[in-house]
Amino acid sequence: MEFSLAQVAEITGGVLCGDSVNLDVKLSGATQDSRRITPGCLFVPLRAERDGHDFISAALTAGAAGFLTEQESTLGPSVLVPDTASALQALGAASRTSITAPVVGVTGSVGKTSVKDLTSAVLNQKGPVHASPRSFNNEIGVPLTLLNTPEEATAVVAEMGARHPGDISNLCAMVHPDVGVITTIGMAHTGVFGSLEAVAQAKGEIIEGLPAAGCAVLNADVPEVMAQADRTRAQVLTFGQAGEVRAREVRVGADLRPSFLLESPWGRIEVRLEARGAHMANNALAAAAVGLVLEVPLDQVAAGLAQAELSPSRMQLGTAPSGLLVIDDAYNANPLSVGAALEALAAVEAPGRRVAVLGLMAELGDDAPLAHQQMAQKAAALGVELFTVGTDLYGPSPQADIDAALKNLGHGDVVLVKGSLVAGLQALAARLLKN
Repeated sequence: MEFSLAQVAEITGGVLCGDSVNLDVKLSGATQDSRRITPGCLFVPLRAERDGHDFISAALTAGAAGFLTEQESTLGPSVLVPDTASALQALGAASRTSITAPVVGVTGSVGKTSVKDLTSAVLNQKGPVHASPRSFNNEIGVPLTLLNTPEEATAVVAEMGARHPGDISNLCAMVHPDVGVITTIGMAHTGVFGSLEAVAQAKGEIIEGLPAAGCAVLNADVPEVMAQADRTRAQVLTFGQAGEVRAREVRVGADLRPSFLLESPWGRIEVRLEARGAHMANNALAAAAVGLVLEVPLDQVAAGLAQAELSPSRMQLGTAPSGLLVIDDAYNANPLSVGAALEALAAVEAPGRRVAVLGLMAELGDDAPLAHQQMAQKAAALGVELFTVGTDLYGPSPQADIDAALKNLGHGDVVLVKGSLVAGLQALAARLLKN
């Protein structure tokens, strides 16, 4: 989206600053990261662990055409505002009014980013799609997604997360989705919300604001999701084994890629995913449902799913020089996703050992001890060797030195690396692939 500095001041209620400010200078897009400046963009310095104001000079040098600021500055064209985060949200909401393409919002306890990626690939069959980069799913990432939507986009896919009741409602006030997806409801963030019911209530906010002409895409296999259906006036389209868009004859190849027969009110077609893991079939159904309701032909839906590549550290399969197979699923973890990843590991056709390196499943509150123990039991039942990093909640680890424990793995062995982002296991996965 293009806008002028004068428009930024008007939308945010800010004050123009800087010597010889060109009110008509065109800004294109925005970023809060001085390392990701594109020429002509607006830099939004945020106060977090590090103060983004310290990087204004670097942003301007890299090509930013202007910046927001909470303190008067003569460094360059700027708009002085009381709070840069609030100003960013105002700009995101304003930019939504210029987006005429359909906007899809995706939320859920697990699978948000994968469904976002799969949906983008499906909709891309009809034209260019703009989607949230990585996991830009909060009050900062969502307005940035909107602000960076190019004029030529034929659809927008916005991932939407929540840490408190009302978060999704606030994001919807910016996004105004035409289609809202709830992937699933499960034991994730229960330490924040207090109960599974509270999680469901929060995720269900996404469909409350849908227009009557819109569509709620809901997981028919999860009662907590279907309980939200009465909260919308929009059409409801279900996916899952009990849904209107469903998978039959699911098969998983030696490369972990699932194939299945997609059945829907629009017809039937064979699908083979690029994404790995049997659980990805259900994520693909959600994406297919969105595509079908937005009039993507069935054969193009299948083609998009076959081409879809997931964001980094989501069931990525790689081979180390030693011949060790590494499943990098280290971006996040909760009982649903860990269970699915363990099942995928157990399904790998390999002659050697199957090893899971698991880190903490964060934000489970009082449920954490039992949830971790259940995953340890599941690993044992599947014949998977378990090593843990940074937590004793899974039980005593058989090997404190993970590097030493994994040193003997090689050709014919498979290792899964998974944990919440705070566990920092992405670096371990990368290291295993190099050695």
